[in-house]
Amino acid sequence: MNVHIQPHATQPEGRVLPFEQVALVLQGGGALGAYQCGVYEALAEANIEPNWTAGMSIGAINAAIIAGNSPKYRVDRLREFWTQVTSDGPWPQLGWARSTQARNLFNRLSAGMTLTSGAKGFFTTRSVLPWLQASGTIDATSFYDTKALKHTLLRLVDFDRLNSGTTRFSVGAVNVRTGNFVYFDTRTHAIRPEHIMASGALPPGFPAIEIDGEHYWDGGLVSNTPLQWVVNSQPRRDTLAFQVDLWSARGELPDNMLDVMTREKEIRYSSRTRAGTDQFKHVQKLRRAVATLLEKLPEELKNSAEAELLSTEVDHKVYNIVHLIYRAKNHEGHSKDYEFSRLSMEEHWRAGYHDAKRTLRHPEVLERPTDREGIFTFDLAHDGRE
Repeated sequence: MNVHIQPHATQPEGRVLPFEQVALVLQGGGALGAYQCGVYEALAEANIEPNWTAGMSIGAINAAIIAGNSPKYRVDRLREFWTQVTSDGPWPQLGWARSTQARNLFNRLSAGMTLTSGAKGFFTTRSVLPWLQASGTIDATSFYDTKALKHTLLRLVDFDRLNSGTTRFSVGAVNVRTGNFVYFDTRTHAIRPEHIMASGALPPGFPAIEIDGEHYWDGGLVSNTPLQWVVNSQPRRDTLAFQVDLWSARGELPDNMLDVMTREKEIRYSSRTRAGTDQFKHVQKLRRAVATLLEKLPEELKNSAEAELLSTEVDHKVYNIVHLIYRAKNHEGHSKDYEFSRLSMEEHWRAGYHDAKRTLRHPEVLERPTDREGIFTFDLAHDGRE
């Protein structure tokens, strides 16, 4: 393994905020990933630049484009990627697709095109079905070929910049042989296109990606949200984290089998975001309580082995975790994560942009928490007052 340790940036490139690090945490979700680009565009307009991007699957690609470009080019590069991989399709997008039913049909047809043709510069269908391929070959293990994605990443991402330490970068993947979850991080790895491709290699659609003799699949198989990697990283730092999720854990009771399939996918890939945040809040409360207690100990107890052990796990760091969660429209269904129409991409992008704009109108989002726990969470859907 190539080890490449870079210094950790302590200030973002843009606006100076009362935190040691600003993290952009991007969930996986295929075609829904344009929502994350809209969120980033709004942050960039507010001069809020992350000094850490962490992503999973499509979030890994977006995170790489952000970390691998200077701020003035990031939105343009994101737009270039999403314009390339989406299509207008052979059907008019306006006029007949105005009702919910018509739009649902349009989305299904568009998703069907993706299934049969792939997405330009991203993945292509194999000419021969995997069951008819020679066992042991890469063609026998997936329906699509992702070689085009490597060329796209090399064109849109400056890997020298990505590995420079200017913006920390992390992506998650799963070792196919051991089943172990691993993060590829610029603090410990020299990131190549393969690391990003591995994070998005969701089977059986995409093939496993080989890195240093091991093969990796999409990290979303284990956890689709890299928030825990960010908040548990050592050394701990005062952190403002924008967590951009593409799947909502909350939804309606399904009415039919297609709704069941959609809801099952939402629950599976939402990664229990709120449960994870609630658990972290509890741990943070205990951590700060122990830190305060240690400060009150007499000197002879402060030097005890038990106190020294506890001191390595406690601090007074603070965390703002800002949730931005894509809320699917009624016409979107089970295929929304592989429906790569230009129309839907633009809608997802605008939704992310406006959600982020509305979130930033709440000043407490950018302020250090002042409660005893030292943690503040904000979700526009529940905490917004507009």
